Amino acid sequence: MLTRTLYNLLKQLSLSASNLGDQEFFTKFITDQVFWSVRAIPWSLYILKAKKEHLKNLGVLKFQVYDIDPQFHDVNEKMLKLEEQQFLGEAVCLLSEVITKQNRLLTLKLGVSEHNLPNPSKFGELNVQAEESAGSKAIMEMVFRCSDLEIKDLLSKSENPLIIECFNFSSNGKHDLVGKIVKSVAELEKMYHSQDGENFFVPASTAHDSHSKEVLKSQVYVEKYLENNRQTFLDYISSGCQLNFMVAIDFTASNGNPRLPDSLHYIDPTGRPNAYQRAILEVGDVLQYYDPAKRFPSWGFGARPIDGPVSHCFNLNGSTYQPEVEGIQGIMSAYISALRNVSLAGPTLFGPVVSTATAIANQSLANNQQKYFVLLIVTDGVVTDFQETIDVIIKASDFPLSILVVGVGGADFKEMEFLDPNKGERLESSTGRVASRDMIQFAPMKDAHGSGISTVQSLLAEIPGQFMTYMRTREIQAIG
Repeated sequence: MLTRTLYNLLKQLSLSASNLGDQEFFTKFITDQVFWSVRAIPWSLYILKAKKEHLKNLGVLKFQVYDIDPQFHDVNEKMLKLEEQQFLGEAVCLLSEVITKQNRLLTLKLGVSEHNLPNPSKFGELNVQAEESAGSKAIMEMVFRCSDLEIKDLLSKSENPLIIECFNFSSNGKHDLVGKIVKSVAELEKMYHSQDGENFFVPASTAHDSHSKEVLKSQVYVEKYLENNRQTFLDYISSGCQLNFMVAIDFTASNGNPRLPDSLHYIDPTGRPNAYQRAILEVGDVLQYYDPAKRFPSWGFGARPIDGPVSHCFNLNGSTYQPEVEGIQGIMSAYISALRNVSLAGPTLFGPVVSTATAIANQSLANNQQKYFVLLIVTDGVVTDFQETIDVIIKASDFPLSILVVGVGGADFKEMEFLDPNKGERLESSTGRVASRDMIQFAPMKDAHGSGISTVQSLLAEIPGQFMTYMRTREIQAIG
């Protein structure tokens, strides 16, 4: 999901604690499931323990600071029994709170929740700073030249380390391997500067050892090598670019009577969320932290308001002009209220909702705002306006917008896979135009897998890539 993607972009978190009595503490640690770091000072030893609490997969970070008794200074930190040491304070924050700061630096007050401290007024502070992995910014451009080849067609691919292969091209698709080399990026850079060639090799056909190879006379040279840094998703977020959440809910009659327990729209009096509420919570609980205002446009479609015609895009809060509600709880309240004030109808049309969301993204772009919008559509059935949906999606691909479509209930959603370019052919409009980029994903609602991440949440992992494709193709730079 989005939070896990951000963890992968981070190299480390730098931490410093202050006002811990008369001492100062500083440490760095690599992001992992549980983090430990120690630093010895003449009169004491402090240990900081940080743990990623995967509550709802929101990227919660919990930090605890301890004063270690001098007799344990030489003990491996992983062998220490922290319950026997003096607890100095703890702090909790979200990863999003750190990376949305302009310098990715967040200061937290150390406090106490379940520990009894002798001096509760002297907890001190903890500074948390995120540092991005340099590899996430690097982009390399290389040009290769081969010598002593009878066949000049070159096809390269990369893994870790890079594998450069040369093939004899064949129109039937059965290309013959001429030779290959295996080099790291650093070795390729060295080849460029030295202008030395590297001999191709092929696996020895008669060798019993799978690692044996036959070195060829043919060589490859690195003609060009350029390395530059480019802006990343974290650069945009920390410089103030917002991810704005939008939601559209299917109110068609196929959901069943909301008053009956078998309806997908049934509001359980015990407070247990229905499928629609779960989808909204799983996506919204993550995205809300990247929108400071937390005012979310929310719509319904496929219902008939009181004494009115069927609407395929109505404001969930009942307002004529203002679709925004306050926070995730505002979406929930407007949803429950709408169930009481509309009659479920049909058919299932996405076109009007997508067009409305696109208009908001277009207006933001016209106002030179650095905002990117994520529209969540939750539906129980297959769309009936296939071509109109495709047409509006292709138009929307030109704007700062991503669309997540989640199917709920037991319908056969096979026909909905046309929305996801990873599962089908690329979308083409009625005029023959194709989408300028991948910006829509579809998945049926499923429970969490062994990793604790549901299918709905996994859709969020696509957002940073779609966001960066939009920004780079339009050459939009992060502010500052």
